[in-house]
Amino acid sequence: MKTTKKYGDKIDLALDTWVKLARAFSTFNKKSIENIRSFNLTQSQFSVLEVLGHLGPMKIGDVCEKMLVSGGNMTLILDNLEKLELTERVFSKEDRRAINVKLTEKGQNLFDTIFKQHAEFVEKRMSILNEDEQTQLGLLLKKLGKAL
Repeated sequence: MKTTKKYGDKIDLALDTWVKLARAFSTFNKKSIENIRSFNLTQSQFSVLEVLGHLGPMKIGDVCEKMLVSGGNMTLILDNLEKLELTERVFSKEDRRAINVKLTEKGQNLFDTIFKQHAEFVEKRMSILNEDEQTQLGLLLKKLGKAL
């Protein structure tokens, strides 16, 4: 669908491309969130488990940076994950002012179980594009993101 035909070819193309990108992201993200909710987790909780599951224990600030969220929001996410006994906060041995967060055994087991399932879910949806198209799209999105 053409967004507009009022502003000239370059602007109209940019607007049309932006709408397509936004709609594709919105739809894909909605499907991803539905899959994550099937594990009885929020998207933010899942993201913390993913970061810690792949990278291991880290400072809370580093988790925030990886997830692009604020510290206040992270406190609530971690509180809820601790209630579920999936993560724990531990004072750093190197710097007692710093607090690290890590997966508990239960959290690691959950991550090991659900991440592959979610990755397969994403792969199935992305398979609409062949491997060359996925690679091309990834390169284009990286170029766009870095330029902004």
